[in-house]
Amino acid sequence: MLRGRQPQSPAATGTPAQGSAGRTSADCLRGQAHGASAKSPPLRAPTLRPPPQPAKEQPLTLAAAKSRGLRPPQEEEFESDVPQDLGPLLFVKLRKHHWLVDDAWFCDRVTVQGPGTCAEAAFPCYRWVQGLGMLSLPEGTARLAGHNPLDMFQKHREKELKGRRQIYRWATWKEGLPLTIAAGCKDELPPNMRFHEDKRLDFEWTLKAGALEMVLKRAYTLLSPWDRLEDFDQIFWGQKSTLAEKVHQCWQDDELFGYQFLNGANPMLLRRSTSLPSRLVLPAGMEALGAQMEKEIRNGSLFEADFILLDGIPANIIRGEQQYLAAPLVMLKMEPSGKLLPMVIQIQPPKPSSPTPPLFLPSDPPFAWLLAKSWVRNSDFQLHQLQYHLLNTHLVAEVIAVATMRCLPELHPVFKLLIPHIRYTMEINTRARTQLISDGGIFDKAVSTGGGGHIQLLRRALAQLTYRSLCPPDHLADRGLLGIPTALYAQDALRLWEVTARDEVVRGDPELQAWCQEITELGLCQAQLRGFPVSFQSQNQLCHFLTMCIFTCTAQHGAINQGQLDWYAWVPNAPCTMRMPPPTTKEDVTIATVMGSLPDIRQACLQMTITWHLGRRQPDMVPLGHHKEKYFSGPKAKAVLSQFQTDLENLEREITARNEQLDLPYEYLKPSHIENSVTI
Repeated sequence: MLRGRQPQSPAATGTPAQGSAGRTSADCLRGQAHGASAKSPPLRAPTLRPPPQPAKEQPLTLAAAKSRGLRPPQEEEFESDVPQDLGPLLFVKLRKHHWLVDDAWFCDRVTVQGPGTCAEAAFPCYRWVQGLGMLSLPEGTARLAGHNPLDMFQKHREKELKGRRQIYRWATWKEGLPLTIAAGCKDELPPNMRFHEDKRLDFEWTLKAGALEMVLKRAYTLLSPWDRLEDFDQIFWGQKSTLAEKVHQCWQDDELFGYQFLNGANPMLLRRSTSLPSRLVLPAGMEALGAQMEKEIRNGSLFEADFILLDGIPANIIRGEQQYLAAPLVMLKMEPSGKLLPMVIQIQPPKPSSPTPPLFLPSDPPFAWLLAKSWVRNSDFQLHQLQYHLLNTHLVAEVIAVATMRCLPELHPVFKLLIPHIRYTMEINTRARTQLISDGGIFDKAVSTGGGGHIQLLRRALAQLTYRSLCPPDHLADRGLLGIPTALYAQDALRLWEVTARDEVVRGDPELQAWCQEITELGLCQAQLRGFPVSFQSQNQLCHFLTMCIFTCTAQHGAINQGQLDWYAWVPNAPCTMRMPPPTTKEDVTIATVMGSLPDIRQACLQMTITWHLGRRQPDMVPLGHHKEKYFSGPKAKAVLSQFQTDLENLEREITARNEQLDLPYEYLKPSHIENSVTI
């Protein structure tokens, strides 16, 4: 079956090579000229009826598109009977006739049904058919590399990888950061990694809609004062979620402040304390506080969130005005009810030549305590967006994607397993490098780490990126967060890790070892020094690494990305920048100090627009494990995917039942909410 989209109506040619006769369906050929939004109907390729002996190549021309006068954007399937005996099918070759305009077709797959009770043969494609070249599609059964130089499959995979390494090249975006795909802009990406038309139009339309909303909000507030917290209500309209409204109502509560460290947009920093941090210097008169924290440590109920990674990072200058950064430490206690409440905040670490920094307490004047919490939330915004979102999901996923395209041929079982999980990743990251974190991009316009500080922070974060930090069973254990009933992210992440874990055969596979080495040594910049493997010595090692790859590209990104709309839409809860230096005393903090520190109208509007654009559910979202592409052939592979989907459905029901008992449901790791790859 061949489905096609195309702006004109060219004929497509399929050649069954070393194959059987029968009915060929060129399945899902979708064609589209690059730069145009045209689609054409699906093509159904000829179905070949196989004879027993191998035969010569048999060309089949699918000219139905021309005769039917197809118009974009459509899809169609084409069928054709082949009277000759072609023998057992190994490959199907596919090309498109070149007309005046080199429009491209996107082919899903070719299926061949032999005569009688012969099994159907499938030839996955899922790529653009364009230009004058011929695509050679091997039968979809997964195969490891062989050692026979006369083996046709071996020759095919070697030729395929040689061509792919010329197309998918590594590049250094910034020294000291993970390598990226070699593409200076989205138009330089390989065509098969580009957004499809519906995705592109939606992405670009929402940017324009967001820009228009910003203009309207700026006009609405043009003559309005900006000196009370309630003034943020003037821009708190438009696209927002139910949880965002709750945050708007309760953001000043200590309980919601503590909750976010467990289940908010960034549940990655909190850890259980085993001793008081050395940076926490208690001034005279606070001995009772120190004794209380020591008691909490003995009870296992003291936790900490340390933002020391931000210490010394230069702050941005926005429109000529200096912005500010801090590196807070917050100590929290967990009550028997499971509530996590802040005990003390140190906004800056002590410096040898400076006075001991003040410690802020819940009993302090309300505006002083609120401002201290705002500094923590601003710091959490920086680490969440740069370390845990951009680096640990987007950039790691891109390294996995590029290495997969360079090292694993389409016949390899791990390629077939991973390819659905790298959809759109290269383009969304390329757009981020040219629009979000570029010179003059969103970070430079509105975020306190912009203007170069974000690059320094990413370099520091990479030095802390260990293999264990990407594997929830290890990372949650290292942070002391296992077994906490109110740690919902931790519970759901562990269950998803278990469901995702796969068993694969590894031994003696040079392609797989090269893939692992390229990820660790090249893409992640000598990450073997941080615990990443450079080769696989056992099946368990491979299973663990594959689970990390899939979890990072799906569940972890879902947990880190989806919360932006909920927790960042009400800007005071997570300010993107701070416009005044951290307070050094408590008594002088007033509402004017708080409002002078929080983002101005322009910055706040931009934060709301971007968090809506990046945090909303994508219209073409593919839920985890429910991709339509059929890269594997055979009943065993279908059974494995079916079991995976069943496990996800069971987990979905468990999470739904639990959430019904909660005042604040945690839904970011519900399988139906997790996208199958990093696409936004």
